[in-house]
Amino acid sequence: MFKRIGIFLFSTVSYTLFFGTFLYAIGFVGNFIVPKTIDGEPNVPLVSALLINTALLTVFALQHSVMARRGFKSWLTRFIPQPAERSTYVLLASLALILMFSQWQPMGGTIWNVEDPIVRGVLFTLFGFGWLLVLVTTFLINHFDLFGLRQAWLYMRGKDYRPLRFRTPGPYRLVRHPLYLGFLFAFWATPTMTVAHLVFAIATTGYILVAIQLEERDLVDEHGATYERYRARVPMILPSMKGKKLQEVTN
Repeated sequence: MFKRIGIFLFSTVSYTLFFGTFLYAIGFVGNFIVPKTIDGEPNVPLVSALLINTALLTVFALQHSVMARRGFKSWLTRFIPQPAERSTYVLLASLALILMFSQWQPMGGTIWNVEDPIVRGVLFTLFGFGWLLVLVTTFLINHFDLFGLRQAWLYMRGKDYRPLRFRTPGPYRLVRHPLYLGFLFAFWATPTMTVAHLVFAIATTGYILVAIQLEERDLVDEHGATYERYRARVPMILPSMKGKKLQEVTN
């Protein structure tokens, strides 16, 4: 029983750290409230800053992608209990983000700066919409399963874990990856695009496009023809009339 409680407490701590990191990320990218943000006065030469920031983004990308693969999960659960696997992933992802937030180097330079108050308001609205879309979509597909709490809760209660069945609620009927679409809004919708922000946006967009390919390969392995049919009729990340018409025909 102590082991079950310990795993649940570990999952709770991991989740709490994640949620704090998520909130910090909003301020970090948006340049408000938090003590250190994506922009500021450069502290090191441009090339050094670029190398440091690229290394930080690479650490996060590798952790996020490698630990999400089935083969790594099977290897990891040889050393830790299965119910703690997802929470371990969440914990290390949060630590990778904290490392990036703390060591990120501003780079100076402005790519664009929108001064019109209406356009700035629109961009800030899209920025907020992006983060809200990210959060909402996690709840639509079971937020607590995604971040490991459901697994630990069921284990503590002595119940078997059953993977979630494949569903396409809300925005998942329009695009296959609304969560990633939310991140694209959050990273690109800014009235002031600096060099550091641009590097961040380009790198994370590239990572998203690669991550989608890896994730969909796993989804096909897990759900087979069901996901293949879904992929054939619903666009990947940008809504389209063609995808909507295909849905209407198949429904």
